[in-house]
Amino acid sequence: MHLKYGVISVDDHIQEPPDLWTQRLAESRWGNRMPHMERAADGAEQWVLDGQLLLDGFAGRAGALMTDRNREPSCWDDVPPAAYVPSERLKAMDAAGIDYAVLYPTVAGLAGETFGRLTDPELELACVQAYNDWVIDVWAGASDRFIPQCIVPIGPVEATAKEIRRAVAKGHRGVIFPSLPMHLRSVPHVSGPEYDPVWMACEELNVPVCLHAGASPELQYEPFSGLTPALAEALNAVTRPVSSVFVISLYSFSRVLLRHPRLRVVLAESALSWGMLYMEWADHQFDHDGLAREGYELKPSEMFHRQCFLTSWFDEVAPFAGYVGAEHILWSANFPLPNSSWPGTEETIARCFRNVSAEDREKVLWKNAATLYRL
Repeated sequence: MHLKYGVISVDDHIQEPPDLWTQRLAESRWGNRMPHMERAADGAEQWVLDGQLLLDGFAGRAGALMTDRNREPSCWDDVPPAAYVPSERLKAMDAAGIDYAVLYPTVAGLAGETFGRLTDPELELACVQAYNDWVIDVWAGASDRFIPQCIVPIGPVEATAKEIRRAVAKGHRGVIFPSLPMHLRSVPHVSGPEYDPVWMACEELNVPVCLHAGASPELQYEPFSGLTPALAEALNAVTRPVSSVFVISLYSFSRVLLRHPRLRVVLAESALSWGMLYMEWADHQFDHDGLAREGYELKPSEMFHRQCFLTSWFDEVAPFAGYVGAEHILWSANFPLPNSSWPGTEETIARCFRNVSAEDREKVLWKNAATLYRL
């Protein structure tokens, strides 16, 4: 591993091109059911999957690269190349002082949840595998500065674990998982033992499970219809990170973390500030309700400090490093989403790491990620 800037961005998104699935899946079998772009009556180009509109009707999501961050591209030609061309992405990373980027999808969902909503598990698996192979072929194949992570089918669980093993064997270094799959379609509750084969596979393969905030919109406020699109998106951007409170609470109190002590969980786009509140509150309830008498050998904060990581891109680190633990904080540019720090990533880092020791700064900006993703 070579570091020029001393930054590993652990939550960046890549824009899938229009021909990703149409080239990799058989038209004779899937036809227009696979993800593809269609032209709307107003001339806009839109992503469609099995008759359902994706990305709120936009051609892509690349607000940080647009002249107006509040406007997403309505046609493919308007999508900036740095969103979908690896060589152009490397230029953007250099401009922002980023050495490595951990990759998440866009059309496939923030956490791969797009395909989890399909009621046809065969189409779901085909779409997932095409994406996973494309990331390895096009992005990981272009540069080792791109850290690939696989998405997964949410069911049947045997298929989930099998795809994790297949993808990691091809070079994926993390597993992107919709944190609450039962919100997507009728599958077992994520807290139950049905998903243990998934967690066991991640433990055995030494890859983190990455739970991206926003994959379960039910956890967020529904924007008031009277808000402008820009304000509605601002509300989503505020409530999306805080929705991670529900996720980590569930994984802790349901014993998922206790049953799988070697499972490492990344809460992507989580921010930091709520972490202190959560651990204080959860530990209080743990003590108050006597959960230790119910077979919990660790408090929620102890489970977190053994296995979990928060991810930020804008918080000041010093107020939280002592309680959350610098070794449990990751950093990102959140590129190229509208709330990304790009192109002012270096300035943002300078502001956010005031009064942070050099040792903790290195942990947060690159050492934790280098260990987690085996770089």
